[in-house]
Amino acid sequence: MTARDLQDEAKSKGLPWTEAKGYDTFCALGEFVPKDKVPQTNNLGIWLKVDGVEKQHGNTKDMIFNVPFLVSYVSGIMTLEPGDIILTGTPSGVGPVKAGQVITAGIESVGNIEFEVINRVYPKL
Repeated sequence: MTARDLQDEAKSKGLPWTEAKGYDTFCALGEFVPKDKVPQTNNLGIWLKVDGVEKQHGNTKDMIFNVPFLVSYVSGIMTLEPGDIILTGTPSGVGPVKAGQVITAGIESVGNIEFEVINRVYPKL
């Protein structure tokens, strides 16, 4: 999730966007899935629905860099520990959501997560 209002304000002031992407609830994650439960990382469908309407659909085969390359590259820069997450971006279809809407997202043949959008009060920049 990204707080676009905070991102726009930070951009206009030449500040980093970290705050707009870094609130505790902005990266909802499902249960940990062991590698042996994901036999092939180069052809996984990923999707997101808002109130049951599909807004995003993509596939890992369309990523610029494949998963093994990303893990290798990142681990050359920093130590990766079991359970670490590498975030890579999102398929097209990003749009606004409002409090009360339900987001469901998933990886085909792996699992999904569902949560309700809530309002947050942000400190001023």
